[in-house]
Amino acid sequence: MKIKNGYILKEFGGEAVVIESGTANGRSSIIELNESGIVLWKALEKGADLDGLAQALTAEYDIDAATAKRDAEKFVETIRSAGALDD
Repeated sequence: MKIKNGYILKEFGGEAVVIESGTANGRSSIIELNESGIVLWKALEKGADLDGLAQALTAEYDIDAATAKRDAEKFVETIRSAGALDD
């Protein structure tokens, strides 16, 4: 799984969003991320698979592996439905 070209993480003022740049219709897609979403997005940028995403969460937060995997799956589903992932 890989982030599609043109999707960029922007962090400012304690907030983070993923912006789709360079769309043909002049509109940009925006995905808001919370703190764990930032951790997951950065792991995806490094080429993490689903297990790698879950490991990134357990390394950052005090959660068990099953919860981390479930959260990672939800995140992937969300950004996939937004069109930001190539499989």
